[in-house]
Amino acid sequence: MNRTTPLILAVALFMENMDSTIIATSLPAIATDIGTTPIALKLALTSYLVALAIFIPISGWMADRFGAKRIFRAAIAVFMLGSILCACANSLGFFVIARFLQGMGGAMMTPVGRLVLVRSTPKSDLVSAMSWLTVPALVGPLVGPPVGGFITTYLTWHWIFLINVPIGIAGIWLATRFLPETPPTETPPLDRPGFILSGIAASGVVFGLSVASLPAVPVSVGVITMIIGLVSGVLYLRHARTAAHPLLRLSLFENRVFRAAVFGGSLFRIGIGAVPFLLPLMLQIGFGLTPFQSGSITAISALGAMGMKFITNWIFKTAGFKTVLTLGSLIAAATVAVYGLLTPATPFAVMLLILFIGGVIRSMFFTGVNALAYADVPAADTSAATPITAVFQQISIALGVAVAGGVLEICTQIRGSGLTIADFHTAFYVVAAISASAAIFFVGLPANAGSAVTGRGKESSKAR
Repeated sequence: MNRTTPLILAVALFMENMDSTIIATSLPAIATDIGTTPIALKLALTSYLVALAIFIPISGWMADRFGAKRIFRAAIAVFMLGSILCACANSLGFFVIARFLQGMGGAMMTPVGRLVLVRSTPKSDLVSAMSWLTVPALVGPLVGPPVGGFITTYLTWHWIFLINVPIGIAGIWLATRFLPETPPTETPPLDRPGFILSGIAASGVVFGLSVASLPAVPVSVGVITMIIGLVSGVLYLRHARTAAHPLLRLSLFENRVFRAAVFGGSLFRIGIGAVPFLLPLMLQIGFGLTPFQSGSITAISALGAMGMKFITNWIFKTAGFKTVLTLGSLIAAATVAVYGLLTPATPFAVMLLILFIGGVIRSMFFTGVNALAYADVPAADTSAATPITAVFQQISIALGVAVAGGVLEICTQIRGSGLTIADFHTAFYVVAAISASAAIFFVGLPANAGSAVTGRGKESSKAR
């Protein structure tokens, strides 16, 4: 397998994934500098997620219409421009708009990058290719906080955005030099009603969930926008049934393998998506560690994730998607539940071992579920499958943080006092149970599900 393509895409996606979390540790410094409060500044986090939710659905159509390689490079450029504007921001409004622009670039960068990979990689090599493309999603949220804390402490917060410029320039050059050409294809007219409805639906749900866990504005506003999002989602479902060329091809869910990958993967991400939110908070609030110390500890799971890349393809080829994803979701969920047993008295060696094992299993699972989503999807439908998987990923991660934040809030309300270690333990048990439920979608798959991307068996399962 030619690893040049996935590694180039991974570099660009790492920039986007790390940036989405690196800002968290720098909020107090940024707020002081631009004359606002850290709570109000969390609107910038939300504006980024909203931009992702709005523009991800159109990414597949854009890639077909103008060429995936061209859109990928343009997405990096937009992300760089947003980064520069973030570094220049001198007010809350300016910063929120700049983060929204970054989100527009990120919305195209991730799904279009995955589309480039799928189209340029034979299905038999897809698991190996996806194993490298999965690294940014696992490593970025873990190394973001300690890197952000280091830069803010020893340099200035502006550099957490300015470092994206040389990375972005390198990404555009590498993409131009090494990525395969992907010429535009004949596309139907843009489904404008679908774009509007899907954008309102996804952004309304993501905004509502984000406000529920990060109440930068009244929670009632989040509830209202979530309701609007859900209503728009229902309206889109009605629209998609009659539209000649719907923006999001929901008919793909008739494929049993694709359905399991999307729904099972989403349930798993709800639980796992809460870990980068819960674990640093527990280590800081419950264990008394500094942000840099907690970030350094959690980064060990990134090493496990990267080490797993070298044997992932062999594991899926040997055992098959059904077995690996079923057991993987249960084992990974168990490692999250074990976080609920950690205390300040837990030896650091034990803590690091648990985090390392968790990183290994999660890496294997994400690689498999991302590859499985394309296993039975015809090449002509990959641009339709990509935005669907990306939208579900963003909503499930936002939902995971909201669930975790909600559990912590309920615990403190019941007890009538501040957060304790026991509250974090409860939250870990809840999100672990949600992740474990993903196994329901995989245990019923046929034994040869996904064989087209592993070479296990002679025929691809066309489960309908």
